[in-house]
Amino acid sequence: NTSERPGRSVLAIAVIASATFILIAVDAFRKGDVDAAGTRSGTGGYPLMVDLLLPVIHDPNSPEGRLALGLEGRADVSIEPFRVRPGDETSCLNLYEPTNPRILGVSRRMIDAGRFAFQGSLAASAAEQANPWLLLTQTLPDGVIPIAADANSMTYVLHKSLGDELVLNNAGRRVRLRFVAALRDSVLQSELLMAEPHFIALFPEQQGYQFLMIDVAPEQAAAVSAAIERGAGDLGADATPTAQRLAEFHAVENTYLSTFQTLGGLGLLVGTIGLAAVLLRNILERRRELALLRAVGYGRSHLFGMILSENAVLLGWGLATGALSALVAIAPAAFERGARLPLSSGGWSLLVAVLAAGLVSSLIATRAALRAPLIAALRAE
Repeated sequence: NTSERPGRSVLAIAVIASATFILIAVDAFRKGDVDAAGTRSGTGGYPLMVDLLLPVIHDPNSPEGRLALGLEGRADVSIEPFRVRPGDETSCLNLYEPTNPRILGVSRRMIDAGRFAFQGSLAASAAEQANPWLLLTQTLPDGVIPIAADANSMTYVLHKSLGDELVLNNAGRRVRLRFVAALRDSVLQSELLMAEPHFIALFPEQQGYQFLMIDVAPEQAAAVSAAIERGAGDLGADATPTAQRLAEFHAVENTYLSTFQTLGGLGLLVGTIGLAAVLLRNILERRRELALLRAVGYGRSHLFGMILSENAVLLGWGLATGALSALVAIAPAAFERGARLPLSSGGWSLLVAVLAAGLVSSLIATRAALRAPLIAALRAE
């Protein structure tokens, strides 16, 4: 029967397969646990990050700077300071497109260290490919300033890609910024990154350092955090574990994905109701055939089993086709992030709900058809 009407069968399979593909493909973007180990992780190997309301004027690694931060005598703590131009949040925590993004000035030591992983860059030389931070030191024509940003923020918040430019209004003067590198899933999603010499030339009024990355042994992170918030309380210090900040970004991204996935699942369930209408039409067209089978000895349970198995074949083919297509599509991302199941428990629940809804629709359609008078259907046959 499924091959007798190939158009309807293919339509039913295609609807289920398309929705299955979307559910699995969307779920593949879901972020798992934060990997905070290593200098090429999303935290750059820094256990702590510190935001200051007022800048530290002295170099935080100097005796005067450590005294201001309450870290005098802590030789085990290394600090990477950033100059800050205040502006709009560029991470997923901002629901609006930033027009005046926050900018950090990156020191030469940070550039040479080569921390964090990059998703893409405009690197031309082998040295730049090995360390895309070097692209920030370039001098571009027409006064364009090279900048880097987190790949997620660049794509989904700023709606930019590598090579695109962002124009800022700085004290009545237009400043052209060009994206030359994109960090991969980093804790630096809230700001744009610029080499410190360019930063000082563009924003000389921004004195001192208002953002710090703290490199310390993980077991000492809590003590150092408390010492900074206590010692630099008059500067408005707020120390946050980098793994916690990155997990907050992941939680927001996963919430968006769950919303899209749920809406897709609801649409799929609604589509299954339409599938039930197609199944009902198929069965109503087969009333004479079913009546003849009843007349020669087939019981209701036999007919239920026959029709249910036919529709289960269509549902199974739809789920298998969509799942296989999705696995092929997400294979590159899966290999890049490490092997894991491409579907969460919520996604599996939606697929099971679709299968159950399809089978229930088949039962309802079959029950409605078998209620028709047997004698009338036989006379028509």
